[in-house]
Amino acid sequence: MLRAILTILGIVFAAYGGVMLYRALFVEPPSAVVISAEGVRELQNTSRVLGGLALLVFGAALAFTTALTRKRK
Repeated sequence: MLRAILTILGIVFAAYGGVMLYRALFVEPPSAVVISAEGVRELQNTSRVLGGLALLVFGAALAFTTALTRKRK
């Protein structure tokens, strides 16, 4: 029972992290604009990108490890 709950929780974490990462990179407007002599650059929200990536990796690892482990006798 606990394995099923942890697997589902890992999938939910990974899905939320993936959505957060996608939105931070492609959907939401940039958080900063750098103007220099070479041109204008837009910078993404780095904390949201790293947070989404961390949730994605943690959730995927949790789901895989709980789904693939065997019961010990």
